[in-house]
Amino acid sequence: MREINLDQLRTLITIADQRSFAKAAALLHLAPPTVSLHVSELESRVGAQLLSRTKGQVRPTAIGESLIEHARKLLGDVSHALDDVSRQAQGLAGRVRLGASTGVIAHLLPRALASLTQSHPTIDVQIAVLTSQQTQARLIEGSLDIGVVALPQPKVPGLTIQPWRRDPIVAFLPAAWSVPAQVTPRWMAGQPLILNDPGTHLSRLTSQWFADAGQRPAPRIALNYNDAIKSLVGAGYGATLLPHEDGAPPPDERIVMRPLRPALWRQLGIAYREDTADPATGHMLTALWGLQQK
Repeated sequence: MREINLDQLRTLITIADQRSFAKAAALLHLAPPTVSLHVSELESRVGAQLLSRTKGQVRPTAIGESLIEHARKLLGDVSHALDDVSRQAQGLAGRVRLGASTGVIAHLLPRALASLTQSHPTIDVQIAVLTSQQTQARLIEGSLDIGVVALPQPKVPGLTIQPWRRDPIVAFLPAAWSVPAQVTPRWMAGQPLILNDPGTHLSRLTSQWFADAGQRPAPRIALNYNDAIKSLVGAGYGATLLPHEDGAPPPDERIVMRPLRPALWRQLGIAYREDTADPATGHMLTALWGLQQK
């Protein structure tokens, strides 16, 4: 038995609205026999009469009224679905899944999201807190669209990784301490330290900075949440080394920042799949490139 299709339902609704087979045929640009066939096929499928002729007018039966009510809702849902998909195809709407570290999410991503919201307010960005390794793994498996990763990274087949930003790493120190104008590895190693988890790229950077000067300090505590680290610094628990992004707000009055000697930089890149063609992802990438530093 043939299944009901949307054209048949549209024909039934139009006949009911116009009270005429002939008028429905003209509005739908169908031959009158086709209109009659649509109705007979629906009645055969339902097993009941859907339309009746009374005093020269066509009117729905009780069963016909019930089917028409459902048909209007179904056609409305289909129209809404097609409109939604069309908007996504045009890049006017859609969903983007993005992964980044807590520091990027706190200080850089809000600026990119503000730019995206101005130009494409209906794009939904879903954010995940991830390390660079986790980000690349999820990009490869297809559960992520864009990732902000620490550089350098080895080339991964199927992924494009482009340089994005280069931000200085500085010392965050309790304001109550007596601190030098510039912080060296030797001086920093002599302080109680709060550093990033050993598995992070930032930890590897700072460890190498110390090691190049012959220092291998052990931190009082290692965390992977920069705002928590700064809170501990503000409480006088220790000092830390963290990136300071251009445009990020200064720390609270309990914390002072000092440049490092030798200088140290945190480099970031934007990673995405080479086969990316989704317009919404393209608009998010454009917003991120607006924060690019060379």
